[in-house]
Amino acid sequence: MNSNWFHLPIIILLISLADARQSSSADIPGDGNWVTLFNGKDLTGWTIMNDGAFSATNGILHLEKSMGWLRTEKQYADFILLAEWRALETNYNSGFFIRAGTEGKPFPDKAWQVNLKAISLGSLLKGRDTIVPSKTPGFPVNEWVAFRMEVRGKKLTLDVNGARTWEFNELDANRGYIGIQAEGKSFDFRNLRVQELGPGGPSKQD
Repeated sequence: MNSNWFHLPIIILLISLADARQSSSADIPGDGNWVTLFNGKDLTGWTIMNDGAFSATNGILHLEKSMGWLRTEKQYADFILLAEWRALETNYNSGFFIRAGTEGKPFPDKAWQVNLKAISLGSLLKGRDTIVPSKTPGFPVNEWVAFRMEVRGKKLTLDVNGARTWEFNELDANRGYIGIQAEGKSFDFRNLRVQELGPGGPSKQD
């Protein structure tokens, strides 16, 4: 019998292990330590601000029609934030707050926000002012969309569904809370993860 037949099972096993490692690494972009911000069961690690209405159901962070916001209990300086969202009604409006403070009602005063408004999706706001205009068309209701926001020093970048949308280099807040805005429309969120960045930390999307 050809001795190569004895080696075939070993070769198949090694190929399978290599494929498994490749799949695992592809699931988690970057090369640092990722922390899941939402456990899929409740709002542990989050604080509801003002009159925001948020709940957890079947692995989904659900936003009801309300006015306010949801913030992390922890403050962040430099980080990568990954999040998937879907709007549940037309003319939708929400957003991700970056390095926000707690003063202000219903939203934090003069906070930096990556917009989730249908007609200006992905624009960068400071308070009510548009700093970086929208470059992304609106998505249909009930369609999941992936955002990647990287904050390092004064630099903020936004990727939408894996494609770079814009880069901004004049952030004036050094540290603050990550937040989700409630502005009268219903949304779902999932797969919220953060990676804190230190000196020499990852700065590119793999």
